[in-house]
Amino acid sequence: MTRPALEPVPIADAMIRLGQLLKLAGVAEDGASARLLLGEDAVRVNGEPESRRGRQLVVGDEVDLDLPTGARRLQVTSQS
Repeated sequence: MTRPALEPVPIADAMIRLGQLLKLAGVAEDGASARLLLGEDAVRVNGEPESRRGRQLVVGDEVDLDLPTGARRLQVTSQS
């Protein structure tokens, strides 16, 4: 099974919280949706399982998602 291509998600600041990134990427509609997703063990950050919505991410971090609609891979990038 091949992994999906990395989808860049540009951020304006030096860091972003995981819950905010999920909303910015269109994966979660709001904080409650992000919390549910994280509670289902469907999120990995840099290869490690993650359940904390407040996890701080920086440019270069990768987020793997196992969604009902299919797998997605996000990479935090800089806007500039």
